[in-house]
Amino acid sequence: MPTTIQKQQLFVASCLALLVTSLSFGIRAGILGQLGTEFQLNASQLSTIAATAFWGFPLAVIVGGFVVDIIGMKKLLVAAFVFHLAGILLTIFAGGFWSLFISTLLIGIANGTVEAACNPLVAAIYPDNKTTKLNHFHLWFPGGIFIGTLIVFFLSKAEISWQIQVGLMIIPTLLYGFLFSKLQFPVTERVASGVSTADMYKALLNPLFLFMMVCMLGTAITELFTGQWIEVLLKNVTDNALLILTITTGVMVVGRGLAEPVVHKLSPTGVLLISAILATAGLYLLGHSAGNMVYAGALVFGMGVCYFWPTMLGFVAEYLPKTGAVGLNLMGGAGMFAVSMYTMVMGSKYDSLLLEKLPDGSSLADYTAAPAGSEMANALVAAKTAAGPEIINLTLIIPIALVVAFAGLFIYMRCKSKPSL
Repeated sequence: MPTTIQKQQLFVASCLALLVTSLSFGIRAGILGQLGTEFQLNASQLSTIAATAFWGFPLAVIVGGFVVDIIGMKKLLVAAFVFHLAGILLTIFAGGFWSLFISTLLIGIANGTVEAACNPLVAAIYPDNKTTKLNHFHLWFPGGIFIGTLIVFFLSKAEISWQIQVGLMIIPTLLYGFLFSKLQFPVTERVASGVSTADMYKALLNPLFLFMMVCMLGTAITELFTGQWIEVLLKNVTDNALLILTITTGVMVVGRGLAEPVVHKLSPTGVLLISAILATAGLYLLGHSAGNMVYAGALVFGMGVCYFWPTMLGFVAEYLPKTGAVGLNLMGGAGMFAVSMYTMVMGSKYDSLLLEKLPDGSSLADYTAAPAGSEMANALVAAKTAAGPEIINLTLIIPIALVVAFAGLFIYMRCKSKPSL
């Protein structure tokens, strides 16, 4: 690698770019309820807006994966900067459903473009320590959500507008845009190692890669759907539902920061299996607890989902390196697309559960518009208190399936590593 490549500065700039991505998740999760109230949006509309970020992400990450070897990582990150800035500004000046929809789509495209460029960038500058450095890089995803939820929690209590809260994202956006504009980039690892495009596409059909893509659907939904919707689903179960996300992401930051000894001790497959078990236990506690026990569930859940995303990418980078940047980005794109679809389905399911718990012929719009403290408002609160945990319990099926899948993967990789007789 040429001496002009400044690995540490590239890594820091990548972390700042991912920080903007995660701040968008954390702040949006925190203000989702406020947006619903201010613009009179129901859960289906809110779920569509939230899902839009997950549409833009897979679109950008997959397209970016296919072109990054050709145009280089730097041009992708310039595009990410432009999309982030445009999406943030449009959110601040949003006037209703469609402006929120478009602004969230732009931010989703920016987020996916960051992943499309930065995952192969980290793999390229740290070829001998991919899984650990991808964990260190991805600690800024829960880190940004942690910071974002605290921003919303304290600034909302201080009655500072959600527009200002969103506007704070402009600061790290300008920083990462400035840093990347100055730095020299390496070529992707696949290009550097001389793997042909034909060999890359052949590697994408490897059954192990296809299996990991299917598993990525489940790990992404378990982590990101729950995090994005926790404030809505458990708002009436605990007084500080947003703190559940703060606790979960705080645990994830610490865990990913300590990834090196964990990954080396347990192997990526061991980490994934234990993660699935803990995620199942944590989600069960979140769906079956009230009061302070919900926070215990958040702690266990955070330990479970902590290593999912970066270790899935690290496994592909280490054991299926010929898939290159396209392989990494197909994994991320598949995961985010699954989250977008699941979010929309569960948003509609949540509305239908509310209607089931209200008198026949009820209108959600009428109940949502009812004055606080009225009989209709109290009935809606009771319906939400029951419906949120039901959505979480439906989602519990996914990490249970992952426990089975990762147990099989663990056994397969252990047998594969043993010498033949």
